[in-house]
Amino acid sequence: MKLFVPEGYRTTLELRRTEEAIPRIKSFFERSLAENLRLERASAPLFVRKGRGINDDLNGVERKVTFGIMDGEMEVEVPNSLAKWKRMALARYGLGHGEGIWTDGNYIRPDEPLDNLHSAYVDQWDWERVMNRAERTVEFLVSVVDAIYEAMKRVERMIEDRYGIAPVLPQKISYVTTHELEEIHPHLSRKERESAAAKEAGALFLMKIGWPLKDGKPHDGRAPDYDDWELNGDILVWNPVLEAGFELSSMGIRVDKDSLVSQLREAGAMDRLELEFHRMLMDNQLPLSVGGGIGQSRLCMFLLRKAHIGEVQASEWPEEMLLELERRGIKLL
Repeated sequence: MKLFVPEGYRTTLELRRTEEAIPRIKSFFERSLAENLRLERASAPLFVRKGRGINDDLNGVERKVTFGIMDGEMEVEVPNSLAKWKRMALARYGLGHGEGIWTDGNYIRPDEPLDNLHSAYVDQWDWERVMNRAERTVEFLVSVVDAIYEAMKRVERMIEDRYGIAPVLPQKISYVTTHELEEIHPHLSRKERESAAAKEAGALFLMKIGWPLKDGKPHDGRAPDYDDWELNGDILVWNPVLEAGFELSSMGIRVDKDSLVSQLREAGAMDRLELEFHRMLMDNQLPLSVGGGIGQSRLCMFLLRKAHIGEVQASEWPEEMLLELERRGIKLL
């Protein structure tokens, strides 16, 4: 358990006002995101059938919550994300170029380390949009990130008007690749590089996550079969409460056939080409797309200047952590 409570921290809103603010943030941001990216709401599954290649393997070592239904005849698992399911949904719904979906993703990650930022319960806005091959460029990716960031800025202004919490996001988001960040801060750890860049920029999109850096390891773990590692990234902001870089979103242009094979080969996972999702992609049954996830509790935590994600999300925490938070006067939902 790693817990950090800033000296002198006091919550901005008490529990009832916090509970009022959370759905206000979510509904406002959902509308802004849908408007900026031309997205329609879709219903999301709480579990998917095991063995179809739909689930996100994260770093390949995390356990999935798995159970049987129909007296065990069907094995299902709670998804770690809906990255692949969403792309299949675009094809199933028959959406055309420039159209997309967003949905509420709710996940259980039992191996998540519990601290200020991480919970065993993950909630995020999952979104996906159809694109064409000419848009598989950094320039198009930047335009999508700019649209998402504008929605974040808009909800931050709403929170200022409603609750008097001063905005901190800069007017524009900055862009840097993991390789450039390595050159700038070669002696810092990955997370220290992120914090240093976020503190300087206020908000940045860290691009090209997945391929190895000079030390032979990637900047961060990325599954090889949804984002194109040359065309992806994370939205990071400087968190003035925790005084650290703070990830709000992971997203990217999705793999095409060539990048899928290349990345599966790098990951030693070529056997996945036999799974349903991967066969559909290789057989041209899935549209080219861009998509990602935006943390719901993360965004609420940031906008409401909370020190612990449990202040905006109901979950379970170690007794030791609860006692320390209580001693500091911090109340969790």
